[in-house]
Amino acid sequence: MGTVSKALSLLSFFSRSRSLIGLSEMSRLAGMNKTTAHRMLTELQAAGFVEQANSSREYRLGPAFLRLAALREATVPMRDLAQSVVDELAAQTGETAHVSLLNGIMLSTIAYAYAHQHGLQVTMDDAEILPLHATSSGHAVLAFSDPAFAKNALEHTLEAYTASTLTDRKMLAAKMADVRTTGLAEAISAFETDVHTHAVPLFDARQACIGAVAIAAPAARMTPELREAIRAALLESGPRLTRLMGGFLPPSYTQREAAE
Repeated sequence: MGTVSKALSLLSFFSRSRSLIGLSEMSRLAGMNKTTAHRMLTELQAAGFVEQANSSREYRLGPAFLRLAALREATVPMRDLAQSVVDELAAQTGETAHVSLLNGIMLSTIAYAYAHQHGLQVTMDDAEILPLHATSSGHAVLAFSDPAFAKNALEHTLEAYTASTLTDRKMLAAKMADVRTTGLAEAISAFETDVHTHAVPLFDARQACIGAVAIAAPAARMTPELREAIRAALLESGPRLTRLMGGFLPPSYTQREAAE
């Protein structure tokens, strides 16, 4: 990983629940010494990507993101398209739906919607970061990405978020083969305990996989009927959202569709 990539990777540690990060904590999270972490944070601060927020000199995301986000939304209103689809999916299935896009070797959530049929639902954070190896969204992306990208994405240490997280690369490879056959990924308690998720890939104009649309439900509520309803809804909505965003399904996906 190059110097720029290493510096930008520090930004992935910020979230709604962890909006402020001190130097020592950032050093620990990134697995680098304090001197290196400080140098990279200083460079990010100079560019406006982070700023120091209080007397303890903790870091938070800086104003550069506001300008870039506004420019992105003005030129590519992808979030609006994604939101319209997840709103439909949540209403249709009664469960939480979300769309996430690739950000390096992680996924960033850009839109999500809750259903109102149940008091208990899976909740999301704004811009939540999802690991590729531990989520159905990640599995869908890995299965339909370039093999070189998938190999690189799994070369780092794979964190076990729960007892059910797949960290064995051979088992992950077998899982990806199944996803390519069905066109849909499924994970149970892999990222969050007692959460059952399904996801399908999204593609851009070059037919490259750029993210996923997913539905998450409490595992205790996942009946065979709900499972089939979710799978059917995603297999229809995923290709539709790809087309709405100006993307095209690759032959590996359309051949699967034709075979069914």
